Amino acid sequence: MTSDTSPSLADALAAGTIVLDGGMSNQLESAGHDLSDELWSARLLAERPEAVTEAHLAYFLSGADVAITASYQATFEGFAKRGIGHEEAARLLALSVDLARAAARQAGDAGVERPLWVAASVGPYGAMLADGSEYRGRYGLGVDELERFHRPRIEVLAAAAPDVLALETVPDAGEGAALLRAVRGLGVPAWLSYSVDGRHTRAGQPLEDAFAAAADVDEVIAVGVNCCAPEDVEAAVEIAARVTGKPVVVYPNSGEAWDARARAWTGATTFGAGQVKAWQRAGARLIGGCCRVGPEAIAAITSGVR
Repeated sequence: MTSDTSPSLADALAAGTIVLDGGMSNQLESAGHDLSDELWSARLLAERPEAVTEAHLAYFLSGADVAITASYQATFEGFAKRGIGHEEAARLLALSVDLARAAARQAGDAGVERPLWVAASVGPYGAMLADGSEYRGRYGLGVDELERFHRPRIEVLAAAAPDVLALETVPDAGEGAALLRAVRGLGVPAWLSYSVDGRHTRAGQPLEDAFAAAADVDEVIAVGVNCCAPEDVEAAVEIAARVTGKPVVVYPNSGEAWDARARAWTGATTFGAGQVKAWQRAGARLIGGCCRVGPEAIAAITSGVR
């Protein structure tokens, strides 16, 4: 687990490849939890927090070095729709970090001796809308408006002292710019990860432009892609590494597609641990999986990179 003597995640990246966890939602669903609510996995922060810790622990025991918190869809606005006030929402956001820390301690008790880190998930504006727009972007909001939306919950998550902020599944370069503004001065490193379609963001901007905004931001220790098709990863890694010179983070989904109307995944799985070597050669240093990628796949990735 992380301790005063453990290396920072940024320092560890200089020494080798770091394995991320897999999808939180699929792990919770496999344990029998209903995530059909608009809050998705964030609902369990209030109703079944122990289930979140169990999901994190499963990934640590499968070889993951980093747990990404269950705060992806946790926002003040989303909680307010369920009658949860600002103070309680802030407590739940901070709790998401505490639950991942608890899983790291339990992993240590179970004999895991390697350093373990916690990444506080910051999902896009579209995740709060719960209508699939995190895969489209172009919300009709400007950078200033998006920064005002993101900054309050990022401040709460940062105060909970995660090892890194995971600015993830970002579909739009404009939202990426807003998130980069929102993390400045908080004293917590971050990674910026876009959801992509080929060599463009989901909103259609060239990845060269989207990644370039992070090149000179000191808080950003890695850039990359997540919750995209596995076949889109390699080209995106090459672009991110070339444009920013920073370590690259990748954690694609299973290759299935999200049907927002049915709130279900459809299509075939194309994710395979055999793809990891190509991602490493292209420059990836933080590697894991997103939606529909479970502990078995993370164990296979671990075997491939160690």
